Amino acid sequence: MTDLDRAREIFRKDRFATEAGIEIEEVGEKYAKCSFTIEDRHRNAVGGVMGGAIFTLADFVFAVATNLNGPTTVTTVSQISYLGAAKGKRLIGESRLLRDGRNVCFYEIKITDDLGNAVASVSASGTHLHPPQK
Repeated sequence: MTDLDRAREIFRKDRFATEAGIEIEEVGEKYAKCSFTIEDRHRNAVGGVMGGAIFTLADFVFAVATNLNGPTTVTTVSQISYLGAAKGKRLIGESRLLRDGRNVCFYEIKITDDLGNAVASVSASGTHLHPPQK
């Protein structure tokens, strides 16, 4: 089983993200790329992609990147900056590790549409949960 297959199997249990249509496209060492096709259910009252849908994509990308091959990691701080409207048909999220320590990690997540337009930038940090020592 490849890492991509394993990621898809593990994270299919993240029902909020997967039922929103988010798919895992690529995984690597402390890296993930996920996307979804923009549908009416993702739009807000004025027709743009809802901020919560964009943030869900970013949070899911972070979860896949941090938890696939490491200790269980939970988000402690996440800040999103919305940069522009999505003009394409898909949103794509990519995470990049900036720093990984024994207890905390820091990631940068870029959200773009399939036309290459910058939609959002997210800075996220997480805490690694270690089993209690005996």
